[in-house]
Amino acid sequence: MRPAVTLAASIAGAVVVALDGTVLTVAQPTLQRDLHASVAGVQWTSTGYLVAVAGLLVFAGRLGDRYGHRLTFAVGMLGFGAASAGVAVAPGIGWVIALRVVQGVFGALLQPATLGMLRTAFPPDRLRGPLASRTAAIGVAAAAGPVLGGALATGSGWRAVFLVNVVPALLFGGLALARAPSDAARPRVALDLPGALLLAASLAGAAHALVTLPAAGWSLPGGLVAAGAVLAGVAFVRHERRAPRPLVPADVVGVPAVRAALGVLVAVSAALNGALFACVYVLQNDLGLTPLRCALVSLPLPALLIAAAPASAVLLRRAGARRTTATAVGVLALGVLLLSRAYGPAVFAAGFALVGAGFGTVMVTATHVVVRQSPAASAGVAGGLQQTAMNAGPVLGVAAATVLMDLGDARTPLAVLALGAAAALPLARALPGPGGPVVADPAGPPRGTPPAETIPPRRSLRHDDV
Repeated sequence: MRPAVTLAASIAGAVVVALDGTVLTVAQPTLQRDLHASVAGVQWTSTGYLVAVAGLLVFAGRLGDRYGHRLTFAVGMLGFGAASAGVAVAPGIGWVIALRVVQGVFGALLQPATLGMLRTAFPPDRLRGPLASRTAAIGVAAAAGPVLGGALATGSGWRAVFLVNVVPALLFGGLALARAPSDAARPRVALDLPGALLLAASLAGAAHALVTLPAAGWSLPGGLVAAGAVLAGVAFVRHERRAPRPLVPADVVGVPAVRAALGVLVAVSAALNGALFACVYVLQNDLGLTPLRCALVSLPLPALLIAAAPASAVLLRRAGARRTTATAVGVLALGVLLLSRAYGPAVFAAGFALVGAGFGTVMVTATHVVVRQSPAASAGVAGGLQQTAMNAGPVLGVAAATVLMDLGDARTPLAVLALGAAAALPLARALPGPGGPVVADPAGPPRGTPPAETIPPRRSLRHDDV
């Protein structure tokens, strides 16, 4: 399909996933009362989803590289929509948890494909605008999700929350599936099933340990899961070094700029989500604000995140990823530090504004580096790694904030998270400056290469991502 339709589908997929997480948060108390579920049961409606997504993102991206990002996007969207409809009619909490795990499986297929489609549909020098539009749309979904979820849960019950994504998921999934057969001509890449199983075990185990640690504390079962995750991770690294066709190829993870960008994404997403978690308790317990006033005070965060996305595309072109990312990380760290010292709603609003502006900029610039510096043949793996970083950061940040709050007050995590964000500044030095190097597309030589007899004619880019 045309690049404009590809961009629309990519945005729709990202928004569907973002809305699903934010609308569910405010509907969980209603779900618990209606299904007579325990707090632990309700927690697993989110934990089950996160564990499934964390374990499968990279392998799902590799599936996209092999079978086509449009096909994996279509299957992910259709399955996600069907699972959402299933949750809406689930008779008990056990069914809700099981279907949320199914949602996680299809969400893992969907998320890397939204970036893989953009990488293969747009030339590298035109990725800034599409990525900025995608980031702005995610910001809108994150801001509107709690309001929409609260309105639906109040007016129609928690089941209506899961029906929000059904129509767009089926619509865009069906549209992508209609064009999927053209991906049959793609060159087949190795899947590395042993590597996929080891990585899935490591990431899923780590996600489970981090999510359940704040509620369960240190325990023997939790320790065994964490130890198993570490062992699986070590075995995965050893396997990848020896495998002739590894799951994560060297042309992606071997690029210093890609590794640095992934590290930055983990650090800033951990700081953002951990700070939001801690600020809820500071605003409500220390300042005595109502949940509604808390939401109003934090509105500058999504507002500045949305505004920062298009500005980031301009900054990337003029200043390069290195300076733009370093400045944005500094702004975010300053915002979290301001939140740790704030004692009035106005100062909190200013801190949230800085955090939103910094995070929105970093999300565009670091994602741009990951996608642009990876070859089109490995776009799915690159998207899976980016999404893994974006999912690992929040889990790490919230877990750290919860543990630190148990040791002190709610402001302690904010100062630590600010330092954690600032620690990502050295990583920005590995990012490219203005006009930095671009990985050549295997489909042909980079733009601007003069024709010569020794260079075969360039094939046109395959718009195989919707």
